[in-house]
Amino acid sequence: MPQNEASVKAAIAAKIEAALKPTSLEVIDESAQHAGHMHHPGGVEPRGETHFRIKVVSGAFAGKSRLERHRIINALVEAELKDGVHALAIEARGPGE
Repeated sequence: MPQNEASVKAAIAAKIEAALKPTSLEVIDESAQHAGHMHHPGGVEPRGETHFRIKVVSGAFAGKSRLERHRIINALVEAELKDGVHALAIEARGPGE
């Protein structure tokens, strides 16, 4: 696996860990399932890391709507979204959900 791929996944996980102190976190690279998709007009994302599934359980989500939870995650990984991550599937739950 190229170092570049590991670093994006690790960066996403580190940001979520630091901000949300989750009791459970999985960051799954699903890019291989989307090989060949156009990232933006003019080309295919060369790094290959474009699609992730994030499964996270955190007390920070208690009392928050699904939309609020997604906004929190999207804000945390804003830099990665601007730098080649094309899609996130987010499963964000509070403890006990």
